Amino acid sequence: MIADSNSNIAWHRAQLKKNREAVKALETARFRIGHIASSNDRTQKDIAGLKRKIAESERCIAAYEKRTKRPVATDRQSLASMSWSSWNARSAGRR
Repeated sequence: MIADSNSNIAWHRAQLKKNREAVKALETARFRIGHIASSNDRTQKDIAGLKRKIAESERCIAAYEKRTKRPVATDRQSLASMSWSSWNARSAGRR
């Protein structure tokens, strides 16, 4: 896992891992042992809530990586189209 200097992003990465494991456990338990109708509704709501949290964390992480990462491609056209004047390694974490 990547070490983050931004504690908010590190928190989102940890939540992402935790919530994915929780969804997996709930879905596995649902199919393994089955549930009565009333608890099945609750399980569905729990899974939906966790998936919503996962999506939120993924959006935060993606936005952070988009702001701070340099382009990976090294071909001339990709590098020529990149606005290097707006990218500064020292100020990227302070935005």
